[in-house]
Amino acid sequence: MTTPLERALDSLTERVSSLRTARTAYPDQAGETLDAALAELDTALELLAGARKQLRQAPKQGTKGGAQRELKLLRQVFRVFPVPVFVLDGGAVIRRINAETSRVLGSPDGYLVGRSFPLLVETSRRAAFRSHLTSVLQTGQSATFETRLSHQGRAHTVQLVLTRLTLAGEPQPLVAAVALPTELQIQGYGAAVPAAARPDAALLMAAARRQELLAETARLLLDEESLSQPVALARAARLLAADWADWVIADVVRDGVARRTTVLAPRDEPVGELARQVERADPLAGPLVAQVMDQATGVLHEMVDDEAVFGAHAGGPLLTAMGAVSVMCVPIGPGEGALTLIRTHNRAPFTLGDLGLMEQIGVQLGLAVRAQRSFQSSSRAADALTASVVPRTIPETPGFEAAAIYHQGASVGAEFYDVFPVSTGWGFALGGAAGKGEEAASVSAMVKGGLRVLSVWEKDPDQVVRRVNEAMVAQGGGMFVMALAGFVNGRRLTLSSAGHHPAALVSADGAVRFVSGGGVPLGISPVAETASEELTMASGETLVLYSDGLVSSRNERGEPYGEERLADVLGRHAGRPPATVAKAIEDDRHAFSGGQVWDEIVILAFRPA
Repeated sequence: MTTPLERALDSLTERVSSLRTARTAYPDQAGETLDAALAELDTALELLAGARKQLRQAPKQGTKGGAQRELKLLRQVFRVFPVPVFVLDGGAVIRRINAETSRVLGSPDGYLVGRSFPLLVETSRRAAFRSHLTSVLQTGQSATFETRLSHQGRAHTVQLVLTRLTLAGEPQPLVAAVALPTELQIQGYGAAVPAAARPDAALLMAAARRQELLAETARLLLDEESLSQPVALARAARLLAADWADWVIADVVRDGVARRTTVLAPRDEPVGELARQVERADPLAGPLVAQVMDQATGVLHEMVDDEAVFGAHAGGPLLTAMGAVSVMCVPIGPGEGALTLIRTHNRAPFTLGDLGLMEQIGVQLGLAVRAQRSFQSSSRAADALTASVVPRTIPETPGFEAAAIYHQGASVGAEFYDVFPVSTGWGFALGGAAGKGEEAASVSAMVKGGLRVLSVWEKDPDQVVRRVNEAMVAQGGGMFVMALAGFVNGRRLTLSSAGHHPAALVSADGAVRFVSGGGVPLGISPVAETASEELTMASGETLVLYSDGLVSSRNERGEPYGEERLADVLGRHAGRPPATVAKAIEDDRHAFSGGQVWDEIVILAFRPA
């Protein structure tokens, strides 16, 4: 026959099941669900008290079966109790847990039973817990204090109620630890917010903080210096250390080996030597970083229960020395490394929301690292292309003084200039392919090399230009090049232009004449159409060659620099050394365009010595 206690217990079980369903179905009403659950807890306590009273009366009734029946009821109450309950021995070892404990902490009783309960308690409260446990065992008076319980990435702020138990068959008193929830956790926010005071503003604040951090991280990582220099990780680490963690450690895979590249320690503590020990530690010595790199997924220890997880040094676990309370580690992109963040007792523990946020930042860092490698590789290629079209120094020009200025444009350009020896004296060339980028630069490099090589056999620069045109048309690359070449024999110059701006000849009295230019760029017609001229330079005269990027530079009103302004500058600096003339042109163009350089600028000047 079913007793009233059994019927009440069955009814309680049904109501607790309904509350669990309601919590899942109506997450926005978690506060009301919690209030109802606490009311059911009061009911369960009354049932437990009644069962205990009947159990004490059972021997007087002289029925052994009745006592066993009441014990069975007590075990059933323990199993369905709607809040976590731990039964501990005097050494704080877990002897038994109920079903709610397994559900909340995510572990079966077979895993938790036999373990030390203080490992579940936040580090800063463990000593207080042991004191309370000792007091309860000695005095029999119940004790209550607030703490956080953490296990397998889950953490809960609870009121822990400790009560001494004296059970038949147990030589020593036991302690029941009942964990009453006190607050709900808002994921992604740095601290837990009480359920009764959970405003929507807090959720908006958390989302805003996450969005702000993501935006600031992206801004740092997309900065040109972060791409051209190895500073992306260090900048991101400083940003995180400013507001999100006490310790920030970055480990990067280089040549297949994990290397610790960044360690930021708390600023307000004398941890210099400890920071150096963290820097020297093998990143894979502890299982945390190894697991993250191997599985490419983030790991959160909301409350540290294994202080060896990050490795050790001579004095013991690193996390112990660092005062770690909460730790999380996320991958830096796929296969690039790992980012570890640590909070000490001065901060609220990390949450699952924080883990999701840092996993996104880890993806950003991985992209930045790969982009940096690609950028540096392209930069090296661009430097190599630039070196192939622009000489490092001007070689000796017998009988002349020479100077050159080169400014690279906004992208890999295609302007070239060259000074080289020929059989009759020395020669020069200047020009550029139509277009930008690596293809245009490679075509310019080919033309520059062709002009130099063919000058070994030809005595006329016009013939050299024509033969280079034949080669370009035969190859059918579809790109054309404007070029100007000249040979110098004594003071006599022979010039040949293929679609290029004319050179400027400046006399000693300041008069400026633009010599023959024009013609058709190389690579367009099978038969080259060039413009050639011979001239003899007198003492005090200067010949200036320049690129299209100079005369096409524009000011803020969109007006071009032009050859008229160039002639004005040349006239004011007549008779000056070539280096002075080139610098004067550069300064004037810089002032005219506000310092902006869109296309490459080449200035080549020389005069008789």
